[in-house]
Amino acid sequence: MTQYAAIMLAAGVGVPILAALNAALGKLIGSPTAAAVILFAIAFGASALALFAFGGTGSFTKVAQAPWHLFLAGVLIAFYVLSITHVAPHFGVGNAVFFVLLGQLISTAAIDHFGLFGAQVTPLTLMRAGGIAVMAVGVAITQLA
Repeated sequence: MTQYAAIMLAAGVGVPILAALNAALGKLIGSPTAAAVILFAIAFGASALALFAFGGTGSFTKVAQAPWHLFLAGVLIAFYVLSITHVAPHFGVGNAVFFVLLGQLISTAAIDHFGLFGAQVTPLTLMRAGGIAVMAVGVAITQLA
């Protein structure tokens, strides 16, 4: 469990860095959309390297069996990257990521409560809702201070 937490902590650290770097690239080259395309090309290359390094190429044989809605994740990551790349230079990386985190708290609660997309069901109790509210307020305070 500790290694999973460490990996996700590193991923969390990377999100605002990604936002700042890609927003700066979009501003420098004059096109947030082109910056997103460049980011995705590099991400594709890095993912392909990981696929070949750690195996799993045989998994592609099962792709045709996957329900179509599972591929919407690609649309969502494109929306995230395009929106953060466009918005962050105008709104600030901190403000942009604050609203991303707020959205994540809301959607995570719904996904867990209803077990959406095959997730483990974790009911939204009063205590859990309070914890989410405290997290939201804590993130908001970081932007107001």
